[in-house]
Amino acid sequence: MPPAALASGLVHIALTTGEPAGVGPELTAQALAGAATRWPQARFTVLGDTALLHQRAQRVGLDWAALPSQQVQIAHRPLGAPSEPGQLNPANGRYVLALLDEAIDGALAQAYDAIVTAPLQKSTINEAGVPFTGHTEYLAQRTHTSRVVMMLTGTGQHPLRVALATTHLALKDVPAALTVDSLVATLGIIHHDLSRFFGLPSPRILVTGLNPHAGENGYLGREEITVITPALNRVRASGIDARGPYPADTLFQPRHLDEADCVLAMYHDQGLPVLKYATFGAGINITLGLPLIRTSVDHGTALDLAGTGTADPGSLIAAIDTAVTMAMHRRQPSAVGQ
Repeated sequence: MPPAALASGLVHIALTTGEPAGVGPELTAQALAGAATRWPQARFTVLGDTALLHQRAQRVGLDWAALPSQQVQIAHRPLGAPSEPGQLNPANGRYVLALLDEAIDGALAQAYDAIVTAPLQKSTINEAGVPFTGHTEYLAQRTHTSRVVMMLTGTGQHPLRVALATTHLALKDVPAALTVDSLVATLGIIHHDLSRFFGLPSPRILVTGLNPHAGENGYLGREEITVITPALNRVRASGIDARGPYPADTLFQPRHLDEADCVLAMYHDQGLPVLKYATFGAGINITLGLPLIRTSVDHGTALDLAGTGTADPGSLIAAIDTAVTMAMHRRQPSAVGQ
């Protein structure tokens, strides 16, 4: 039986509201306050504690009950313990994880076309007795996906997109984690998902080197010669437009980026500082390679801003917008601009 959204032609988006002591609950209310105008082609299920969501909406001057109930619904899931803005409580660690689990299960069952995740606090989940390193790794584990790719992106007609060959690794462990096979698989995922979800039939991917000056012909490191270039040769033979390796310190400039649909950086802090400098507050995080669509914000729980009404919903709005667009591309590729 197809989900109701599929039958109606609407895309159905699940939103997890994240750490209850953080800004996620209020940003969700702020983002969805304009849902009827921004996303008439979508409906939303918000996963979280109903009383908490109403209280946090009131703190930012919004009335949750004023949202159109036919478009936005709350799937009530009770908190593990009462929550105050800015005050972490490990008793809510399992609550946060339960919201994510329900969104994942719903998306795998095709009840949701995509999931959007508000920020969570890793420490409260770990203190609740559940080992947890991050959304990306957890999504891979729960969906039994052997390889996923973290990609952050800005917004606009020609957004800067930066994907990562490795994610949350100590810098000393990065060289050993880079192999020809792993880069070939990563580039294949980027090519496939940019084509399927973003309407880019032949995406152009620029690839950084690992070492300063891309190794300078082996004088500053040989990974470019022994790993990155062989991987690029292999994927190009299969029809993927991947170019490089480029020195990372000169790649992020218009004369290169104007020709790129995505940059693949070798490690977390090689590519993301540039992107976050350019897009912070309007950038988003997308997990590629999953059997579902997942987008998220580019910031954390902002405990110091929770409940104050000063947090900016721009990144969450962009994450929802991208999830809706990706879901529509997957549903009807020809219905969305290329």
